Amino acid sequence: MKVSHYFEWEEYITGGHHQSVKNQRKIMDRRGIEYTTEPTLDADLLHLNNMGPKSVYWARKARNRGVPVVVHAHQTAEDFRESFAFSNLLAKPMRPYLEYAYSLADHLVCPSEHNRAVVEEYADAPKTVISNGFDPDKLAGFEDLREEYLDRYDLDPPVVFNVGHVIKRKGLESFVETARRMPDLDFVWFGYLNPAGGELDRLLKSRDTKRLVESAPDNCQFTGFVEDIRGGFAAGDVFFWPSKNENEGIALLEAMGCGKPLVIRDIPTYDWLEDGEQCLKATGGFEDELDAMRDPDRRDRLGANAEEKSREFTLESVGDDLEAMYRRVATSS
Repeated sequence: MKVSHYFEWEEYITGGHHQSVKNQRKIMDRRGIEYTTEPTLDADLLHLNNMGPKSVYWARKARNRGVPVVVHAHQTAEDFRESFAFSNLLAKPMRPYLEYAYSLADHLVCPSEHNRAVVEEYADAPKTVISNGFDPDKLAGFEDLREEYLDRYDLDPPVVFNVGHVIKRKGLESFVETARRMPDLDFVWFGYLNPAGGELDRLLKSRDTKRLVESAPDNCQFTGFVEDIRGGFAAGDVFFWPSKNENEGIALLEAMGCGKPLVIRDIPTYDWLEDGEQCLKATGGFEDELDAMRDPDRRDRLGANAEEKSREFTLESVGDDLEAMYRRVATSS
C-alpha cells in the first residue's frame, strides 16, 4: 500500500496541527507503510491534512480518477475563532469553504468524538475517530530536567503550567486572571510567543493577546519558544488547560503521559475524562480546583490515573486505527 500524504503549507503551520502530521508519518515509518509527502495519483489513496486550494484541486482530480480521498478534519470554523488577528471575521466564510472541501472526501478522519459531532454538520462522508496521539519517546527522560528548568525560570513548586501556542482561544485570559487571583502560586506558559518579532507575527497576534500577556502579574510568565519542551513538563506540577474549544489537544495528552494531574475547562471535547479521576473540571473560575491541587497526595493520585489513561493515546495504540482505516478505504474503492 502506498499513501500520498500531503500537508499543504507545511512550512508555515506549527503547533498541534503540525505535530499531528508528524505523528501520522511516524506511525507509517514504524509500520513500513510506503508514502510520499507530495500530492500524486500514483498511490492507493490520497490523504490530505490541510484543505487549502491546492488540496481541493488534488481531491477533485483524485475523485475523477477513482483514487480514494482521505481528509483529516483538523480545522473547523468553531475551533478557528479567537486564534489570531481577524480569525473571528474569517471564521464566517471559512465554514462554507470547509463544508465544500470536506464534501470532496471519501472518508474523513476526526481527532475526537467532539470533532466528529461538529464535522457531522459539514459533510456526509463516512467518518472515523482517530486520536492525534502522542509519542512517549519524545518525552523520555523529562524528569531529569526538573531542577534545571525550575532554576531557569525561578519557579517555586507546586507550579501551575500550560504548554503550546499562546492564543486567546486556549484560555489565555483565564490563565492570566487566575494567576492574578492566586499570587502565591507560580504560573508559567511554555510555548511560542514573540509579539515583538517579525512582521507576519505582528500581524497574526491579536491586540487582546498582546494586552493580556503584557498585563500579566509577576507570578505569571510566558517563556516563549522552548527548544526542549520536556523541560516544561518536568518543571510543571499541575497542567492548567482552560481552553475554550479544542478538536483534541496534543499537549494535554503529553501532560497525561508525563503523569501530570489536570485542571481543565469542562467542555464537550473532554467528556472522556472523568472529573475527580484524571482531572478536576471547572465551569467558571478555576481557583477552587487549583487550591485542591495543593495537596500532593491528590496530585499524585490524579496524575497516576492520567498516565494510565494516556496509554490509550500513544502512537502504538492509535497506529492500529490509522493503518486499519487506510486498508479499509484503499480496498473499498
